Amino acid sequence: MLVVSRNKKTFHDDWFRNFSRYVRPGDCLVLNNTRVFPARLHGLKSNTGARVEVFLLRAEDEQREVWQCLVKPGKRVRKGDFIVFPQGLRAEVLAHGEFGERTVRFSSESARPVAEALLEIGEIPLPPYIERKPDANDRERYQTVFAKQSGSVAAPTAGLHFTPQVLEECRAAGAKVAEVTLHVGLGTFAPLRAVQLERIELHEERFEIGAAAAEAMRGATRILCAGTTSVRTVETAMMRGGLMPMSGATNLFISPGFRFQATGGLLTNFHLPESSLLMLVSAFAGHELTMAAYRHAVAAGYRFFSYGDCMLIEP
Repeated sequence: MLVVSRNKKTFHDDWFRNFSRYVRPGDCLVLNNTRVFPARLHGLKSNTGARVEVFLLRAEDEQREVWQCLVKPGKRVRKGDFIVFPQGLRAEVLAHGEFGERTVRFSSESARPVAEALLEIGEIPLPPYIERKPDANDRERYQTVFAKQSGSVAAPTAGLHFTPQVLEECRAAGAKVAEVTLHVGLGTFAPLRAVQLERIELHEERFEIGAAAAEAMRGATRILCAGTTSVRTVETAMMRGGLMPMSGATNLFISPGFRFQATGGLLTNFHLPESSLLMLVSAFAGHELTMAAYRHAVAAGYRFFSYGDCMLIEP
């Protein structure tokens, strides 16, 4: 874990197992309790037999039959096409989205609910740089220890570092722990496009703040966010009236110049250049300090990506 001080403009190396040493009485540690669901499906076009990958993003109805998704190869899947899957499932492509998304409607040849069949045939969507097929263990391994609310297509990676022991040590140090939910979708992991930079917005992602979490955050002397998704949830709430119970969708794009209203500290992994995640980190820590910290991380052999190392940015 690289520990960065915004005020001193310095950084030093440590281990994440010592995270609680940086927690103070009165802090509120904010965790994103979203849970990754098996979002990747493999099917065949009904008219040609060509292989198609369908990557589920977001259900559009309570029965979880209509979905926003990505398809590969996208150019060969058009409105009106049908895709067939195991378990008697089939999907009709209803519409195209602005950034290549498709709206599809699933149906089942059996009496089994579509939602159950999707859970069974879907694969956990491991990051593409993990070059192996997911196995049964990944359904739990690619989750945080506090994951509860199903709805993400990628894990909130800063949360993967925590163990029950570290969380108890944070409580023992005098911090409260608040769980919020932001379901990770295209807004978090998709590459930025020029049109998004012009609009200063991301794809919408659904979030929720419960009453207990809101109360814990309002009573804190400092809010310490685990992950950029927790930051976007907290800052969205502040822009919509304050740290109160609420739910909805956010497309908040945080880049240098953003005025943080609640976030007092940030734990985050190391991110790719030209990503919205790195822009958020640069907005919080300052561009020059962030780049200096990243150069040190590269030279020191820190690991990047989902299962990599982390950086704690303090006041």
